[in-house]
Amino acid sequence: MFDRSIKIAPSILSADFANFGAEIRAIEAQGADWVHVDVMDGHFVPNLTFGPPAVKAFRPHVKTFMDVHLMISPVDAYIEAYAEAGADMITAHIEAGPHIHRTLQAIKAQGVKAGVVLNPATPAESVEHILDLCDMVLIMTVNPGFGGQKFIHSGIEKTRKVRAMIGDRPIHIQIDGGITPETAPLVVEAGADVLVAGSAVFKGGSVDAPEVYGANIRAIREAAEGARKAA
Repeated sequence: MFDRSIKIAPSILSADFANFGAEIRAIEAQGADWVHVDVMDGHFVPNLTFGPPAVKAFRPHVKTFMDVHLMISPVDAYIEAYAEAGADMITAHIEAGPHIHRTLQAIKAQGVKAGVVLNPATPAESVEHILDLCDMVLIMTVNPGFGGQKFIHSGIEKTRKVRAMIGDRPIHIQIDGGITPETAPLVVEAGADVLVAGSAVFKGGSVDAPEVYGANIRAIREAAEGARKAA
């Protein structure tokens, strides 16, 4: 069942790379709703991260929902591999191939949920004619490629525009980039319901001190839910 409750999706790009299984189990035990996996190719974005075998290795540890964000180009050729690796949702950037409509169809054909990603300079209107193929619109509030960047505030108005276009359709709006207890309320008030956070969740904690992850997740959630109630 679709629900628009606030979901916190920690990005494991900020986790301890030598201990992914334990890190995933720790964030879920501490209240993570989704696990966000940032896939980068060193070409579409200036970083290199997780191939399908890595995602397949993460899958047994993920008991919630594995959200796989493909920052790769070309993207279509790899959709089947990431679906088979265990992604529950695959998101692709509008600029990652020549035909985003075809890309979304290819994701759906694998039996997984499909999302489209808007970079900071990509206009909200770009998704108007593909929303009926989407389970989620991901709005980047940093330039993709690295964690720990500062929040780009133009994403707030973009979120508002996308939310208006979605109307009552069962489509999530996810925000990725610079999410903290200070910025989360800004995007939730504009219509977002899924919040990706890397540094803000993992800072100060470890698998030996997972309660810090829990405190960080709760701080983001409470700020976000407070903004929704106020609205």
